[in-house]
Amino acid sequence: MIQINHLCKSFADKEVLKDISTMFEAGKTNLIIGQSGSGKTVLVKTLVGLFAPTSGEILYDGRNFAAMSKHEQTMLRREMGMIFQAAALFDSMSVLENVMFPLDMFSAESYARRQKRAEFCLDRVGLLDARHKAPGEISGGMQKRVAIARAISMNPKYLFCDEPNSGLDPKTSLVIDELIHSITCEYGTTTIINTHDMNSVMGIGEHILYIYEGRTEWEGTKDEVLSAHNQRLNDFIFASDLLKKAFLENNQ
Repeated sequence: MIQINHLCKSFADKEVLKDISTMFEAGKTNLIIGQSGSGKTVLVKTLVGLFAPTSGEILYDGRNFAAMSKHEQTMLRREMGMIFQAAALFDSMSVLENVMFPLDMFSAESYARRQKRAEFCLDRVGLLDARHKAPGEISGGMQKRVAIARAISMNPKYLFCDEPNSGLDPKTSLVIDELIHSITCEYGTTTIINTHDMNSVMGIGEHILYIYEGRTEWEGTKDEVLSAHNQRLNDFIFASDLLKKAFLENNQ
């Protein structure tokens, strides 16, 4: 669980995050949505420690991130997995070597055990047969699945996903969504997804945080989105009448 209390973040005289308080629960897919420039990316970067909050608290299972020493923060980051917007795989490494990379960096296990763990993670995302291929030899969707395998290789308690469906076709996006959701449920991970994909919102949005101009505008579940009485949220979710009609038909 990650709890945020009255979080603010400013750059010089520009306030980007304005008194955000929320809770991201373990074992659930927690989605952050909002227009470009609303503060989503700054929020995620603040959560993982790339930005220091101007004020407020970030509690990881009761542990105050800002109050930790540098060493304690480093140890906490080892409990985090990250899936980047671009898969961010190393072209000079094989698929297996990419998944082993964090294990090689942080695990004290033997090479054989690290390799076995990496192969388990690749099998979990259905890509064990591609382990000896280079990233350039597999599709974009497969690269994202490799990135997921790498992110879970250290068995993280907290999983951060930055636009995981960016650049993917709808069918592949659905596969990625279902994979992230199933891993979240299976391992009890606290998963946070920064997304613009409304199919993800309606498909796996167990907890949705909608940010508008740096503030919490609305919170709820995918089942509450359609009946939400918030005009800004409605304008964002249902950018066209056709989209709203399709969602209503699919949820009848």
